[in-house]
Amino acid sequence: MKLYNDRFAPNPRRVRMFAAEKGIALDLVDVSIASREHETEAFGAINPRLEVPVLELDDGRRLVESLAICRYLEALNPHPNLWGSEPLERHAVDAMVDALQANLYVATAHSFRHGHPFWAGRIEQCADYAPLARRKVEDEYVRLDGRLNGRDFLCLDRLTMADIVAYTSVEFGKAAGLRPDAGLTQLHRWRTAMAARPSAKA
Repeated sequence: MKLYNDRFAPNPRRVRMFAAEKGIALDLVDVSIASREHETEAFGAINPRLEVPVLELDDGRRLVESLAICRYLEALNPHPNLWGSEPLERHAVDAMVDALQANLYVATAHSFRHGHPFWAGRIEQCADYAPLARRKVEDEYVRLDGRLNGRDFLCLDRLTMADIVAYTSVEFGKAAGLRPDAGLTQLHRWRTAMAARPSAKA
């Protein structure tokens, strides 16, 4: 399988981490957002939405959206399970992922997109929105720190997709100058453990 990928973007990184945790080899095709390669006619023929990641199957079919791609990979390779092994576990992981998407990833993306000169001329920016998004992210860091008190993982007693979404979102915050406060010791402990996993370097 082939993954159209940007090394610095959080959504392709989710898929790389997920695949690495499962031992799934992916051929990476770099599509640089910084160089606007995702906006080319050639890439538009691959994904009309001009977004990465795209997973191209061996038969040429293409899958989009990082969470949907990871669910597909989970269905193909259920062990180790990263979305839960039974209905209540799957609900717990899905609910956590949904909350992280809304309260951490999207807010981080808006802080970056509306507050960083990288996006000037690429999108319509609203400078007043960036600090609002930033505060939402900082509030979520505090919630995550409380959630991790006495826990090694965010959701179940083992690594799940919730940890991957949270970790890649926290790391994405670097682009916007967002870092958890030093006093959030539980979040920092968890982040250090996640960074030590081989999949974090995928």
